[in-house]
Amino acid sequence: MTPTGFHYVWLIWSSAFMLLWLMLYILTPGVRRIMIRASLPTAAFGLTEPVFVPAYWNPPSLFDLAQRTGFDIESLIFCFAIGGIGAAAYRAFSAAPESFVSNSERHSGRHRWHLLALISPFPIFLLLLKFPWNPIYPSLLALFCGALAAAVCRPDLVRNSLLGGVIFFGLYLVFLLGLHWTWPGYIEAVWNLADLLPWRPFGLPLEELLFGFGFGLYWSCVYEHVGWRHGRHAAFDVTNPSPRASTP
Repeated sequence: MTPTGFHYVWLIWSSAFMLLWLMLYILTPGVRRIMIRASLPTAAFGLTEPVFVPAYWNPPSLFDLAQRTGFDIESLIFCFAIGGIGAAAYRAFSAAPESFVSNSERHSGRHRWHLLALISPFPIFLLLLKFPWNPIYPSLLALFCGALAAAVCRPDLVRNSLLGGVIFFGLYLVFLLGLHWTWPGYIEAVWNLADLLPWRPFGLPLEELLFGFGFGLYWSCVYEHVGWRHGRHAAFDVTNPSPRASTP
């Protein structure tokens, strides 16, 4: 039984992501449209929560919805927020305008797999979910396979995908550490740690850290992939922290 003092932690934590979403939306007007378009479909992923409750974790939720139905309001808030953050975070550092893939390039050989690369995480997740393991692992493999498929189809997006993965991982790590330090014992009480890998960096589930990187890796460039846009070089690159202002 989870202590009653943790009842609103999931709501507070998901709302903290929403606060970051609002900050990005207000401070970076150029990515507002991208954030809305990315957040709306991602919010629907919150409806997959019954797959993970209680197999992966079992957070106390508003009106005890997670425990009674598997669904909860917090998951919708969380998924909406990370969708916009994942799509927009690295663009906050972008110094280049958008440019589009030419019609001739769209018909090149590798783009025959364009749609398959985009949707690949979903059939992979459903296929791997049939195996007798914790559902977080099919999720992680689906994200990384989706990022790899996108890289093969759109190699021009690889650098931005990596940067998006690193930036979202860093943000997610900060939020996880805040959760761990602010509410000691919450992770141990809520996550099904006995069914997860024993190595826990900083006291955090390794699976959560992998999710942070994998989600940023895949989701950060979905917008460019769907809209046939070229990768936008960031003004600050983790591999080369010198200002840049050249177009792709």
